Amino acid sequence: MGDLTTAIYNDATAPPTDQALAAMRLSIVDWMVCGIAGCNEPAPRKLAAMLRAEAGAADAACFGGGRMPMRAAALFNGVASHVLDYDDTHFAHIGHVSVGVLPAALAIAEVQGSPISALTRAALAGCEGAIRIGLALGRAHYQIGFHQTATAGTFGATLAATLLSSVDPTEHMHALGLASTRASGMKSQFGTDGKSFNAGIAASNGVEAALLAGHGFISDPDGWDGPQGFIATHHGEYGTAPAGFLMPEISHKYHACCHGLHAALEAFAAIDPAKRGSSTRIDVAVHPRWMSVCNLQTPATGLEAKFSYKAALALAAAGYDTAALDTYADRHLRNDAVIAAMQKVQVSADPGLGETAATVTVRGPDMVATASYDILAPQKTTERGARLRRKLAALIGAVRAERIWTAVHDDADQPVSVLTALMTAPA
Repeated sequence: MGDLTTAIYNDATAPPTDQALAAMRLSIVDWMVCGIAGCNEPAPRKLAAMLRAEAGAADAACFGGGRMPMRAAALFNGVASHVLDYDDTHFAHIGHVSVGVLPAALAIAEVQGSPISALTRAALAGCEGAIRIGLALGRAHYQIGFHQTATAGTFGATLAATLLSSVDPTEHMHALGLASTRASGMKSQFGTDGKSFNAGIAASNGVEAALLAGHGFISDPDGWDGPQGFIATHHGEYGTAPAGFLMPEISHKYHACCHGLHAALEAFAAIDPAKRGSSTRIDVAVHPRWMSVCNLQTPATGLEAKFSYKAALALAAAGYDTAALDTYADRHLRNDAVIAAMQKVQVSADPGLGETAATVTVRGPDMVATASYDILAPQKTTERGARLRRKLAALIGAVRAERIWTAVHDDADQPVSVLTALMTAPA
């Protein structure tokens, strides 16, 4: 491997800190619940129809029930867990982390009969690797149109899958080289089934690269950071990551839409309800990077509304709960109150704001009220856990959510089949 890839590999596989493992456990629970809640959406249903028509070995469990070959299960579970766009985000990585790594790790762990603790450890290494590759690729890669969830995510998925399936360093090297020639995914798919497909691509690529390396496939070990490697040919910046684990900086979603909208929604909610209700104009200021990500001006579907400041703020202004999945149904965009509120929302770029911050100002007759919010502001672990548990219970019910929580946090010596039983059980 090249020097940068070697450094990333070594950092990602270093002995984990308690804080990093705690963050990973939160993301495992969050990912599982997002997959359970999303598996019956149109995109995973269409994908399942194709995959089941192909048949194959029933190796790995799928959200909602049934089993598929490892690659297919990873693909399906990646799509199912990302389709609601309710999964975790790492802003240094510039993308979603768990939805690419965890489906690959779980498919391999299930076949290997690994305990939950091994899944957690491998997933942490995979997520750390994905984040660090995301940093190496940098803003230029994202701004030109690539989707780090899929591209950097392929590296993380491969790393996690290989750690669970092999102890041979040579196989690790060749798997990561193969990942570099397999990685793909474009931002142009945002607002379509293709966005969740990007997560599935990363997971499936990771399983495939690990399995091929295990069968003796060889690759260029400098495929990521060498001459004509992925970073060089995909507008990468060769950025470096700070020391220490980065997974503790993961951000979990409390609104069922693009994470770029969350700071604005939190700021809007912090303004007095009476002033929000009497507003004639709602000004939203955000970092310039979000203007090409989640600033759709005329969203026609609920899925597009998840990438629109105008729609999300209008839904909130009209009294809809932006944490609820049903809020993003197509029919709500035809509601007169939502249509009227969308006309009030004006979005502008402010380079002085941090990438995770937003300022919202509501204006009305003889009234101006402003609030700001940064989603990376320090949050107590207990507060984060409590808010996340409320989200999980709302998505799949408190009993099932708590069983998943307990399995991940308290039963780590049990096999991963404990988790797959919970992810495939009837609703």
